[in-house]
Amino acid sequence: MNERIKELAEQATEYATTRHPRHPLSNHIVLSVNSEKFEEKFAELIVRECVDKAERYGLGSDAVEQMKEDFGVEE
Repeated sequence: MNERIKELAEQATEYATTRHPRHPLSNHIVLSVNSEKFEEKFAELIVRECVDKAERYGLGSDAVEQMKEDFGVEE
């Protein structure tokens, strides 16, 4: 997998992970990942990355605004 994609996946995982208090019997911290939150955040991060590149390399403000609107990316 591409390094940048890995970084974005890690960010999405961190966003979607809930840390629960230590389990009383094992004293371990329990982590859970909400797959819906992960998928939504991962997609958002990828679209933001694409929008950033489009703006940086002058794709055109109409195209950038349309991408933001199509994918629900807010400033």
